[in-house]
Amino acid sequence: QVQLVESGGGLVHVEGSLRLSCAASGSIRSINTMGWYRQAPGKERELVATITSADSTNYADFVKGRFTISRDNAKNTVYLQMNNLKPDDTAVYYCNADVRLQRKFTVDNRWYKYWGQGTQVTVSS
Repeated sequence: QVQLVESGGGLVHVEGSLRLSCAASGSIRSINTMGWYRQAPGKERELVATITSADSTNYADFVKGRFTISRDNAKNTVYLQMNNLKPDDTAVYYCNADVRLQRKFTVDNRWYKYWGQGTQVTVSS
């Protein structure tokens, strides 16, 4: 029903930058909060940043001042600009979105959470 596709990951040197994108498509009526999470090998998935439909943002302490989350509501896309990258930022980055679905014959006001497949970010020292 809804697909989230991330792009922009890759290999970068310490203090380098990357910009991740995540585009949502499918039977979307509206999207509320969109976010980025990450999971390093052997660790649990953790919050990186979120942004609401009103552009209210929230960041994990370890990325404040280095990462910026933004969104383009017309394109159902969320971005993560990552600057001053560190080796500890190496992880698979996932986006998610809280979506209201466009149903054909009914009105469904429930929020559904969808996840992307992840994109690898590797920071080399």
